[in-house]
Amino acid sequence: MATPLMPKATAVWLVDNTGLTFRQIGEFCGLHALEVQGIADGEVAMGIVGQSPLATGQLTQEEIDRCEKDPAALLQLSKPVGDVPQPRRSGGRYTPVSRRGDRPDAISWLLKFHPELSDAQIGKLVGTTKTTINAVRDKTHWNTQAIKPRDPVSLGICTQMELDEVVKKSAHLRDEDNTDKLMEEVAAAVAADAASVPLTPYERKKQEMQQEEEYDPMAEAEAVFGSSKSSEKEDASKAKAEAVKNFEELFKSND
Repeated sequence: MATPLMPKATAVWLVDNTGLTFRQIGEFCGLHALEVQGIADGEVAMGIVGQSPLATGQLTQEEIDRCEKDPAALLQLSKPVGDVPQPRRSGGRYTPVSRRGDRPDAISWLLKFHPELSDAQIGKLVGTTKTTINAVRDKTHWNTQAIKPRDPVSLGICTQMELDEVVKKSAHLRDEDNTDKLMEEVAAAVAADAASVPLTPYERKKQEMQQEEEYDPMAEAEAVFGSSKSSEKEDASKAKAEAVKNFEELFKSND
């Protein structure tokens, strides 16, 4: 069950300002009834200032009145009126220290598979500078030998939604003649990455079972002894000739 913001401060306010039972307040705030009783006795949360859930819009006075009349009823959080817009952070993207070493790989991947993106777009998406982008492009980066194109989404540098948004904005700059070739290169890169990951015991066993199911002993026998279809055709033609001969002999005997 969802609990209000600042649950102990909310419990302090409800204890002081309502006639709700300890169980009702505890259920609403995610606290034990005995802990709420300790708040009422002044033994718990002594230094906490009460926070009104009415002021924050988490409860209504009608909901409190309803539960005061019925001790078995439980308080329900009010539904938010709307989503609170998240402020957009100005400036470059922050990249965690553990991921900063992966940025050249992400830049290399974007330069290879999305050449239509500008340096400004790549810098904003990955959180890097034009100097670093040019160094990766010109192969003058100090760690060029170790740079390997890797998807920035899989590296955790950006989200798939952010990447799709940037690519969509620059889609009109892409050369349509190279689109199919680029898709093949992406598929090949993904397949190479998947092949480099070692198989788990379950996947290895599954692969062996699939190979056993595909095994055809008749095909192997035909490869060794020759196909039996020709002999079957010969037997069929002999039987047909035999039937025609018997029919002719029967017709002659009737004459």
